[in-house]
Amino acid sequence: MPYMFLNGGGMRGGSLHARLRDAPLVAETRTAPVYRFYSCGDRYPALELAEDGGGGAIEGEVYDLPLDLLRDDLLPAEPPELELGVITLADGTAALGMILRRPAPEMDGLTDITGFGGWRAYLASRREG
Repeated sequence: MPYMFLNGGGMRGGSLHARLRDAPLVAETRTAPVYRFYSCGDRYPALELAEDGGGGAIEGEVYDLPLDLLRDDLLPAEPPELELGVITLADGTAALGMILRRPAPEMDGLTDITGFGGWRAYLASRREG
């Protein structure tokens, strides 16, 4: 079964987490520090490889997902601006993850939130401010 890095609604407490149907949590980790992280209208996050080297390490959770669960439950719930890709985790290993579709679609409300280091930290800052 593939490992899937989740950094938004699929994480524990998120709106998509129930779709994981008790898939085992493998690790709480971060990506390698090579990604830009965006808020898409404060509805969901998106990762993008930082070609210019200006990325950061982004917090998330890694799950061991059956392929049929990924195909039938998780991917259909993802927004059309995202696509399945392979990302690099902090320890150098690869995992599946949802990334901003290439070429990046024209979108209103795309905000760089890399400095927050994760979706939960970003959402918490919005509640406080």
